[in-house]
Amino acid sequence: MQQQENLKTLLNDLVKINNDRVAGYQKAFDATDDADLQILFKRLQQESEEYASQLNAELLKLGDEPQTDSTMSGKLYRTWMDMKIAFTGEDRYAILSSCEYGEDAIKRAYEDALKSDTSMPYTLRELIAAQAASLRKAHDTIKASRDVEKINH
Repeated sequence: MQQQENLKTLLNDLVKINNDRVAGYQKAFDATDDADLQILFKRLQQESEEYASQLNAELLKLGDEPQTDSTMSGKLYRTWMDMKIAFTGEDRYAILSSCEYGEDAIKRAYEDALKSDTSMPYTLRELIAAQAASLRKAHDTIKASRDVEKINH
């Protein structure tokens, strides 16, 4: 029974950090008028909406309620991002740096989930691993974009 509670907690945490990512990319989208960045940010936001939906479906199977909240650190991250954008304006490098910070956080959360000793069905582990792989690609895209801006900065 404790294992199922641990699994629910793990899934809730992953949904929350995806919700953080959705809100973070909405802020990034709003902070720029650059169409290429807006397209990227919207795609990554929709990606996390889908991931949260998939994880919430797994929570429902376990008899838990869907998670709609975000993490406390996510709320702090968005506040920090608001302040950074306010001080730097709509600077592409600053926005992408903030996004990379968020990508690092979600990447770590997924790595921790996959390394945890929480027992989970193989199909769920597969789902989390697939999401993690996609998130690593998103991180690399954001980092590469930021690196290009650093050169131009």
